[in-house]
Amino acid sequence: MKSIHDLESAAARSVRYVLFDIDDTITENGMLLEESYASLWLLRRAGIMAVPVTGRPAGWCDLIARQWPVAGVVGENGAFAFFLRDGKLERIYHPAAPEPLATVDRLVELKLKALSAFPDLRVAKDQSYRLFDIALDFAEEEPDLGLELAEKVKKFCEARGAVAKVSSIHVNAWFGDYDKLSMAEFFLSARFGYDSHRDEASVLYVGDSPNDEPMFRRFSLSCGVANVRKYETLLKNPPKFVTDRPFGYGFAEAIGILMNLIA
Repeated sequence: MKSIHDLESAAARSVRYVLFDIDDTITENGMLLEESYASLWLLRRAGIMAVPVTGRPAGWCDLIARQWPVAGVVGENGAFAFFLRDGKLERIYHPAAPEPLATVDRLVELKLKALSAFPDLRVAKDQSYRLFDIALDFAEEEPDLGLELAEKVKKFCEARGAVAKVSSIHVNAWFGDYDKLSMAEFFLSARFGYDSHRDEASVLYVGDSPNDEPMFRRFSLSCGVANVRKYETLLKNPPKFVTDRPFGYGFAEAIGILMNLIA
């Protein structure tokens, strides 16, 4: 990983979209940082479209799409995107996502089996706002159960036919052939005419954890905030760049450098 300070001005000037994770990428200890939110306004004023790409639930995404200075939000690890058009909230679902109620019974069964197999595991407190997946909390609230257990939970879910991803706080599991990357590109294409072959260099992606790996692999302008180094042994495809600072401070660092290069 190269320092984000090595980002070249020609590459920075090609950026039209900044996609980014939320938890531990623009937050610290669960709180959205002032520096991060100010950075979103900098992007808005520069005409660069900011799109959070998150594992967080539909309920959160409704608020984010309405109240943050973003062009839309991809939620539940790629099941959907919410955005405003002429002041009205609209939704796009991934073509491979099931009907929201179609997998409820399988998800409940998977949840119960996982909680039985891992007694210290708990259901994430935002579960009631979800449509497509289950979120199993290993680190959002105390005690932190550690990455080793999270990886075991991931494999447990996969062995039962689910797709599972480890974030910095949750193991998310769902049934359906979709992910953050495919939905992000689907949304950009549907909303802005993005072409995945022609326009790849127009995207800067910023993230922090293993569930960002498809994005790190796909985009030549991918950046991890400094706490991504915690997961280096788990990442086969790390980000191309990394910030000096962690969490939302690192996000603000990356956006500050981008702004300076395009000024």
